[in-house]
Amino acid sequence: MKNIMYFLGSLLLALAAAFFANKWLGGFENPGYVLIGIGHWSLETSLIVFTVSLIISFFLFYAFFRLLGWLIRLPGQVKNRGKNINFNRSQEALIAGLVDSAEGNWERAEKVLIKHASHSGAPLIHYLTAARAAQSRGAFDKRDEYLKTAADQAPGSDVAIGLTQAELHLSEKQFEQALATLTRLHSIDPNHASVLKLLHQAYQQANDWEGIRKLLPSLNTHKVLMEAEIKLLETEAFSNLLKQAAERGSADEIEGLWAEMPPYIKSMKGVSAIYFAAMIDAGVGAKVEADLAQTLSVAWNQTLVVLFGNVQAADAAKQLETAEQWLSKHPRDAVLLTVLGKLSLNCADAQKAEGYLSKSISIEPTVRAYQLLGDLLVSQGDTHNACELYKLALELASSEIVSRIDAISE
Repeated sequence: MKNIMYFLGSLLLALAAAFFANKWLGGFENPGYVLIGIGHWSLETSLIVFTVSLIISFFLFYAFFRLLGWLIRLPGQVKNRGKNINFNRSQEALIAGLVDSAEGNWERAEKVLIKHASHSGAPLIHYLTAARAAQSRGAFDKRDEYLKTAADQAPGSDVAIGLTQAELHLSEKQFEQALATLTRLHSIDPNHASVLKLLHQAYQQANDWEGIRKLLPSLNTHKVLMEAEIKLLETEAFSNLLKQAAERGSADEIEGLWAEMPPYIKSMKGVSAIYFAAMIDAGVGAKVEADLAQTLSVAWNQTLVVLFGNVQAADAAKQLETAEQWLSKHPRDAVLLTVLGKLSLNCADAQKAEGYLSKSISIEPTVRAYQLLGDLLVSQGDTHNACELYKLALELASSEIVSRIDAISE
């Protein structure tokens, strides 16, 4: 409309200028003329008529070519208008699909997103959101179909699609599929923070502590987790690896892990106990006897005292002598006294064993002390008193079990 007004305004101005020019030329005796000859033909007219005709012809030709240009552009404009309409509808569909997903209307969200995905400026978002909606309603085949279509529709978006796929697999505890996808993404971009974070979650949920241990340097370098979280994860990884190695009974593997373990983890309460117990269970407790004694001399721990008593030492007498050195600082430690009684039995010193075990029971009766003292009496032929001790041990064990049941029921 604005262009038409400009056109008509220009035409009127041109005609007005021609009119005033005609008035001005009319004042002359000879207002001028124009002669055009072509072969045997000639055309003669006044200057003002020729000028007006020229102006009108110019505007007519201008209007003709503008109309012709509009007609040529018309199909494209109609097509673009249709595209714009479809694009606007796809944007509205995307918003509606996201709202439905947030409200839990999975099937409706899936339908509206897929219907308008082909006209969207961001089809990837449509397909990924539809894949999440499909999984939420249990349609795993549809989920995989949408993810495949997303890869076809948005080439170069492998990481975004892979991350969504891995998240969906993890939420369904499909660890093997998630790890396969994340391993592929890690090979594409080893430094991608989201890939590293999901890898850590996948390894942790799959109890793949060796995978976490190898991933820790990358998690630390790229600041995927806070420093405190990294240390906590590293502690958890090494502790679980030690337990797994202990279950396999591999002494070399246990020693290798202990050698690689950072000092701050070794010094944590309970970690050294896992290591010493693993070595003892693997049948190589004699290797850690000196380290275990050294640890106890620095930090007293009853769990480690029990482990020291379980070491199959090459020199039982020396082992007993080492344990007796701690008695001066811990004279009323019932656990130490029980261990001393056990070590005395290993050295075939019945008198000393009886003394340690009796004192331990007088301070704090335990099932283990009753059992060891009963075994000693049986070896001496005193079965009557031995049975009394076994009976006390059984009653004590039963009361402990009842107490645990009561604690749980409360």
